[in-house]
Amino acid sequence: MDKKRILCLGASNTFGYDPRSYFGGRYPKDVRWTGILSNAGYEVINYGHNGLMIPPERSFSGCSELIKSRMPLDFVTVMLGSNDLLQGLSAEETAARMERFLRFVMDTAAGARVILIATPPMIRGEWVESDALIEESARVSPLYRGLAARLGADYLDAGEWGVELAYDGVHFSESGHAAFARGLGEFLESCK
Repeated sequence: MDKKRILCLGASNTFGYDPRSYFGGRYPKDVRWTGILSNAGYEVINYGHNGLMIPPERSFSGCSELIKSRMPLDFVTVMLGSNDLLQGLSAEETAARMERFLRFVMDTAAGARVILIATPPMIRGEWVESDALIEESARVSPLYRGLAARLGADYLDAGEWGVELAYDGVHFSESGHAAFARGLGEFLESCK
């Protein structure tokens, strides 16, 4: 049976950033959720980049080339928004940016199931000292759920998977990556 091809668009938690690293290092492949799915038999194309915000419309042409160069795809995961919040955007502003980007991804990756994933809400930590930021991050999930429903995308809430965050309050711990891979893997298996 052919491997299902998954393009993963995201920021540092998709990249597999290890928060113990001072220089942008990442967890070993077998620890990262993308690597765990790869080991489970999926062909995973990881386009996670540290610090990535939801791409603005002016960068869609470059994103289009990236997506089209990887077609055909079975799934595209989109997990972005935390960096937008960390830069001071509200949950509503983040969701508005995501609506434009998600429409673009769905049009560009026609034939693939597009999965919008909300990250777990932030917790107090080295990067998160404000209760307002924690509350704002918790408000993204229901906005993303409604957005996915309106556009006809799949929606998953990683906050329901018991994903542990590291000491900085934003990035997945090693066990958090394992929990994320289990949650997403169960969804992917249900699509077969």
